[in-house]
Amino acid sequence: MKTILCYGDSITWGYNPEDGSRFPFEQRWPGVLQNELGDWVRVVEEALPGRTTNRDSPFLQDRDGAKTLNMVLESHAPIDLFILMLGTNDLWKGFDLSASDIAVCCMSLIWKVQKSQSGPELGVPQILLIAPPPLGKLSTFMKFFFEGQSPVSKELAAEYKKVADITGCHFLDTSKYLKVSTGDGVHLDSAGQKQLAAAAKNSVIQILQKPD
Repeated sequence: MKTILCYGDSITWGYNPEDGSRFPFEQRWPGVLQNELGDWVRVVEEALPGRTTNRDSPFLQDRDGAKTLNMVLESHAPIDLFILMLGTNDLWKGFDLSASDIAVCCMSLIWKVQKSQSGPELGVPQILLIAPPPLGKLSTFMKFFFEGQSPVSKELAAEYKKVADITGCHFLDTSKYLKVSTGDGVHLDSAGQKQLAAAAKNSVIQILQKPD
């Protein structure tokens, strides 16, 4: 059985943009992915709302993704495929980061994974870098955090692709497959979760080579 670790924020956690609740596991994209792939893989969901790539959040404690990464890798090793989908919370206007800055932050996490010996036989896991979808029309609440950041969010995919090429990892651009919910302009509705799972499924099968 192959192990897939999904390391993400509230989108992977399954935040429901309509009411702030959490979708049940079978509706969250890692859960949908597990169901679609079957029992030749084990999908591990390691997600947290507000998680950033490598910065302390001024709103929530313990959201720095770099600080907890090594612990998570060791906890779930050996990992065959590490899926990284972070960066939306780094768009917070108070951080004042460019798309290139955020992509480089992702690169620092990829380097950690590549040096971690958390793959099979103490090797390097396969890595899939997922660019989060661009921001949509923001709700009043989400404007507090992301107002004016839509142009930066639209540049993430191109910058993430550069990082994937540099580090030799796989890449998925979610903007080609889905859009954020009209509910808050940041998260995915149930249909979006399914669309993300479908896109990720195709990548996973190619990377891990599903047995016949």
